[in-house]
Amino acid sequence: MRNAETFLTQAEQDALVQCVKKAEATTSGEIVPVIATMSYDYPRAGLIGSLILGALVAVALTLALGREDMWVFLALFLALFFCFSRLFDALPALKRPFVSKREMREEVAEAAFTAFHAHGLHDTRDKTGIILYVSVYERSVQVLADKGINDLVNPQAWEEVVTLVTKGIRAGKPGEALCAGVTRCGEMLTKRFPIKPDDTDELPNLIIEKAD
Repeated sequence: MRNAETFLTQAEQDALVQCVKKAEATTSGEIVPVIATMSYDYPRAGLIGSLILGALVAVALTLALGREDMWVFLALFLALFFCFSRLFDALPALKRPFVSKREMREEVAEAAFTAFHAHGLHDTRDKTGIILYVSVYERSVQVLADKGINDLVNPQAWEEVVTLVTKGIRAGKPGEALCAGVTRCGEMLTKRFPIKPDDTDELPNLIIEKAD
């Protein structure tokens, strides 16, 4: 499974940082791309997957052994459940079929909100921080803006940025997609939040959240 650290090449990371600097050169807004490996570890999906696969394989093995003893089935099931649980923990990609799209959307939205505050985007001088959050496992993008921006910009405007970045990632060009998203954010901010004479770069230009 791809993770946050390998999602962009070093060259793409460097290019993205330059995109952020260029976008922020004309606005007092702070744009921070954040790349995360996963927004949540989905333990329920691992449990459901282990139960289903453990039961199916236990039934198959019980029949293959020519045994109709419930105790044989239970012994096989418990052993297989334990093995599948370990497998799901080691290979999170296996959980995907057992996670609904709705659950993923909700977890990514919550993780983006948490990252917004954890990385200090809520604490800029003029309340003009924007997070462009990418969760690699869920293949999902979220854009959140602070109060100073949302008071003047309709939050639905960020859906355009989400669509732009998502399409680029699906096309296999994540670096270019993120640069395009950052550039579009900068264009929207420049009109309402032009750069000030005493403006400073308050936040990192790229954050890559390392997996635990």
